[in-house]
This record gives sequence, structure tokens and C-alpha cells, in this order.
Amino acid sequence: MTADDLARLLRAARFEVIPLDGVEEQVLTHLPTDVKVTVTASPRRGLEATLELTERLTRAGYAAVPHLSARLVRDRAHLVELLDRIQAQGVRELFVLAGDPPEPAGEFAGAAELLEAIGERRAEFDGIGITGYPESHHLISDEETIRAMFAKAPMATHIVSQICFDASTIASWIGEVRRRGTELPIWIGIPGPVSRGKLLRIATMMGLGVSARFLSHHRGCISRRFKPDSLVRELTPCATDPATRVGGFHLYTFNEVERTERWRQSVLSRTHD
Repeated sequence: MTADDLARLLRAARFEVIPLDGVEEQVLTHLPTDVKVTVTASPRRGLEATLELTERLTRAGYAAVPHLSARLVRDRAHLVELLDRIQAQGVRELFVLAGDPPEPAGEFAGAAELLEAIGERRAEFDGIGITGYPESHHLISDEETIRAMFAKAPMATHIVSQICFDASTIASWIGEVRRRGTELPIWIGIPGPVSRGKLLRIATMMGLGVSARFLSHHRGCISRRFKPDSLVRELTPCATDPATRVGGFHLYTFNEVERTERWRQSVLSRTHD
């Protein structure tokens, strides 16, 4: 591992934000426009909030990526409306996932079904991301996540891994993805410097058993705020191995954009010391 390896991964980092009040101002104030920003979707706020923030960030010069939640798309006509609107704003990338609603709003129960429905229009975008799960998903069996990966991969350009706090779990998962023949580039999902309590609540809510146990067992070293430094260092040998085809880090900011960018710049500055 070299300082240049780590710098490359951090320069390619993506920032994930939630479309809540105040986050747009944080992005505009603290992130350079060469940072790719992905915008989540939730059942409570719906796709409208996701698209509105994506459009505003795109107009401001960012490469913004909307999360297109399959379970929030009503039908094929609704899908066409969404794609037309997204393209009209010059958005060049999508992130397609099943989404959190326990019941779909229409005919699309998962990401694979939505990707199939997008059909030839997938070629209109430079990138289409899909989700990978280093840990068991609390609602989906491991067998199903593996099957879904194979179903989605031919219709996507890259994988973004779900949040995980344990480097060995992430590295093992990447090895297994490659062993099974999926060669799409992977962006490794890691948390930004967020409070330990918030991360523990999120990990528990998402059913991330390994990560929740990690946070519980490392109370002393994590203290009040999780710092990604050690996780990034432990991941770098795996992430910089050409065989793993890792594109960079996907930073789950939980809207702590300023603090996350300050951390990223601090690490980048140390790599040049």
C-alpha cells in the first residue's frame, strides 16, 4: 500500500446524502463539484424529494445520482415519466435498488424487475449502480442476495456495497463476488465520521449484525464518534489490489457532509506530507 493508492481511493470517493432540509446548503458550501453526490430515496419522503435535490445539485454543477427505488415506482408509465424527467435535467447516472417499503407501490418488487423494465433505455445513461451486501440482509436471505446479484449484474455498470464497519467482512465479500464471476467495479460503502450512537442505531435498524457487534465491542477505541481512518487503512490493501476492481469509497455521510469532507481532506493532506 502506498500513499498514492489511498489518495486515489479518496479522490474517487462518492458522498451519499439524504434529501432533508439543509443538506443542499452543506453540499454547495463544503463539497467541490468534482465530487459525485448520490441522493437517497425513502418511503416517507418519496421519489419527489430525491429528484428535486438531484435536479438542483445537477444545475449547480455536481454529478448527482438519484436512487431509483423499485418499490416506489407505481407502474411502467410512472417509470417512463421518471426517466424522462431525469434525462431532461442532464443526469447521467442512476442507482437502482429495491428500496425499503415492505410492500411495493406497483409491479416492481425488486431492482432486477425495474432494470428489466428500463430495458434499452439503460444505454442512455453512463452508469447504473446496484447494491451489494457484505453482511446478511435482515429481510433477504444470503441465497437471495447472491441470486439477485447475478440477475442484476448484466444490467448494471458497478456495485456499491451496503455500509459495513468490519474490513475483513468486506474483503471476504469482495473475494466471494469475484470468485462467483461478477466483475463489475465495486465502490466500498463506509460510514463517515458520524457519532457512534447514531451508527449503532442505524446498524441495528438495518439488521447489520456484524457491524452492530463491532460497534458494541469497540466502545473504547471508537469513543463518542466513529473515525473511518483505521477502517480505510485496513481496507486499502484489498481495495488497491487490481484483482478486486475497487473503484473507490462510497461515503455514507448521514448528512454530516462538512465533517465527512473535512475528514477526507485531512487524510488526503497527510498522504502528501
